[in-house]
Amino acid sequence: MITMIIQARMGSTRLPEKIMKNACGKPLLQHLLERVQKSETVDKIIIATTTKHIDDVIEKFCKEKKINFFRGSENDVLSRYKLTADYFNSDVVVRIVADCPLIDPKVIDKTVNFFINNNYDFVSNCYPLPRTYPEGYSVEIFSKKLLDELYFNAKKPSDREHVSFSLWMQPEKYSAYRVDYEKDVSHYRFNLDYHEDYLLIKAVFEALYPNNPHFSMEDIISWLDLHPESFKINRRNPSYENILKSFEEDIKQGFISNGAEYFKT
Repeated sequence: MITMIIQARMGSTRLPEKIMKNACGKPLLQHLLERVQKSETVDKIIIATTTKHIDDVIEKFCKEKKINFFRGSENDVLSRYKLTADYFNSDVVVRIVADCPLIDPKVIDKTVNFFINNNYDFVSNCYPLPRTYPEGYSVEIFSKKLLDELYFNAKKPSDREHVSFSLWMQPEKYSAYRVDYEKDVSHYRFNLDYHEDYLLIKAVFEALYPNNPHFSMEDIISWLDLHPESFKINRRNPSYENILKSFEEDIKQGFISNGAEYFKT
């Protein structure tokens, strides 16, 4: 069974409760679900949230919308994925983050199909770097067997928080493949981390959703090319800030970390 596990929480420090912010009369988490439900390769979709009280609202949302969900550790996201995959009997895991409400199901299916039809441990459209897809379009795919291995072997805080990081940082051990777009559009940013990101995402939905609820990544880029003032809304927001902070935690706990150098190259 191919299961899509979407990690989601309300407790973001940079933009609290961001996934429940509104666009076109719906919370962004609902928009995300409506988009990924158009995927033709995924058998089951699950929201993996935390056991913290603040995330009770996500459980309530999932129950109202009849969406599968699981609750686990906030910071040990690797364990949250492992336990979710255990509970739902996953064979293959498609990892999505709720920070990506504009993700395109065609991008998901392209990446899943490559994983199915080839022999790699890990297939993604964002790692290993450099990526060609925009931030906010990240898809990662790996087997449940490999997820179990990472769960039992990963020790660093960064490895526990970012799930697949230890995998693609060990190319001598694991085979990883990055699916690319036909051209480099990585200068676009559709990730939901800051208020400026929300303003851009909201503007995209308000412009495109009323006439075509299932607009594509190409539709977004075409619209932004015609509205360069919108493209500039979140241009100065930093990339990979949360990942870089996790490497600082590695060092605090006595681990040697070369992750920061990887993201700065």
